[in-house]
Amino acid sequence: MRIISGKYKGRRFQLPKGLKARPTTDFAKEGLFNILSNRMDFEELRVLDLFSGTGSIAFEFVSRGAVRVTCVEQYSLHTKFIKSVAKTLNEDAVVNVIQGDVYRFIEKGAGEYDLIFADSPFADERLSSIPEKIFKTNLLAKDGILIVEHSSKTDLSKHPFFNEKRTYGNVNFSIFEKKEL
Repeated sequence: MRIISGKYKGRRFQLPKGLKARPTTDFAKEGLFNILSNRMDFEELRVLDLFSGTGSIAFEFVSRGAVRVTCVEQYSLHTKFIKSVAKTLNEDAVVNVIQGDVYRFIEKGAGEYDLIFADSPFADERLSSIPEKIFKTNLLAKDGILIVEHSSKTDLSKHPFFNEKRTYGNVNFSIFEKKEL
């Protein structure tokens, strides 16, 4: 895993064997963060990274100055890896790692975030329910942004808060903005 920009630009971390994650490609991450850098200031940002996997997206936000990044991941090998990277970067006060089911976490509606990133397994049949669940629980702050990573087989454009879709190779990002309807 490589951090592509910010104060930790170029830092690499060896992934442990047995990880079940499909990390977002560097190409897709660069495209996503180019879009976001034109829309928001990363400093003071509160980020929720759902289905964190390796924590790759979370650490991009940390590297760019986010003040709080909460990672939710169900697999212990993954959460241990994310915690170890946070400790290595001396950012364990910024990175909060929660091991558990993402859908249960969403239902609890604990906290308010400026940006939520969700990268569930592409084959997860519940993937298309994520935007509705997030907007129902008020996890997203006013004027917040939700980004759902998915395959080309998923269409999330019918949701009322859908803003746009971007495609980078096999990776698709649907972007939602919490605005008054």
